[in-house]
Amino acid sequence: MFQVLVALADGEKHGYAVIKEIARRTDGKVRLRAGTLYAVIRRFVDDGLIQESAERPDPALDDERRRYYRITDRGRAVAMAEARRMTDTLAQARAKLGAM
Repeated sequence: MFQVLVALADGEKHGYAVIKEIARRTDGKVRLRAGTLYAVIRRFVDDGLIQESAERPDPALDDERRRYYRITDRGRAVAMAEARRMTDTLAQARAKLGAM
């Protein structure tokens, strides 16, 4: 779920673009299926972490059925908090296990 927020951090994207970016950024280690992604999107919209964009590309350049999403200020704050938590956890693991 964190990966979805990160994918939207640099601008609006439609669902398939989110799936492709996550796969690219993680070298294919994280692969979302459409059903999983859209369940996450519904939850994030309900929680106010992302919102559907009212702005649309030129219909001649895009499929009009696509919905575009953007991260909200609340979603960005949640993603930043999670990134800090992950950084702290990694530091703790390195301290316990020795430098990695």
